[in-house]
Amino acid sequence: MAGSEGVKSVRRALDLLILLGASDDGLRVSELARQAELAVSTTHRLLTTLESQGFAQSDPETAVWRVGRTAFTVGQAYGRRRSFIAPALPYLKRLRDQTQETANFGILDGDWLVTVSQVESRQIVRAISPPGGHTPVFCSGMGKALLATWPDPEIIALAARTGLRPMTPRSLTSIEAVLADIARIRRRGYAVDDEEHIQGLRCVAAVVWSPTGEPACAISISGLAARLAPERLEITGTQVRDAAHQLTEHLGGQAPDLFARKT
Repeated sequence: MAGSEGVKSVRRALDLLILLGASDDGLRVSELARQAELAVSTTHRLLTTLESQGFAQSDPETAVWRVGRTAFTVGQAYGRRRSFIAPALPYLKRLRDQTQETANFGILDGDWLVTVSQVESRQIVRAISPPGGHTPVFCSGMGKALLATWPDPEIIALAARTGLRPMTPRSLTSIEAVLADIARIRRRGYAVDDEEHIQGLRCVAAVVWSPTGEPACAISISGLAARLAPERLEITGTQVRDAAHQLTEHLGGQAPDLFARKT
């Protein structure tokens, strides 16, 4: 029984940490308790425990709680496992400057696409899906770019396991549509999320290959659909594809023949 209570407390503390991480301005105990559906006394007890280990910190003047330094350090360890992030940053910055749109770096995590790094556009109105966010792979430009490196039977098996849950009216909802899109990605060397994740936003993505010939990650450009208009997608796709190829070469990787650089 005591073990069960301990697990419940850990889960509740992690829920509070996730809520703090999602808030840019921090949260008061009462608001955290409301969002977590916990008693204020329980919330405060868990927060002080997190604070004692550096995972949370409070401002004594405003009574606002925020994520602590230890949480950042632990989170960085996830990124360090993917040794491609630091080398990718110059390429992301160059893509941001070329396209004037937000550049992203993502990996597959189970059945999801996770954005792990980002260089924001300097545009006043810009597309941002904060790092750490999980997106269904079939609704993600980076997710679809990585899926295109899989054999078709594995893609079909994934769709059967997860379902094709639409995020917008433009999401792909049949395996036939998915496979047709995958075929286009393989031909041109980049993927397009055509308002399939969020209405009004488009994303163009390409795969980066590891030295062992495995698809390591994907990079992308995301922006307002009004700016990433259909007539601009081919130019942007070429820029993203070329950046992915250059990063692959920098890492000492090489794409299989099917995914060799398009001309």
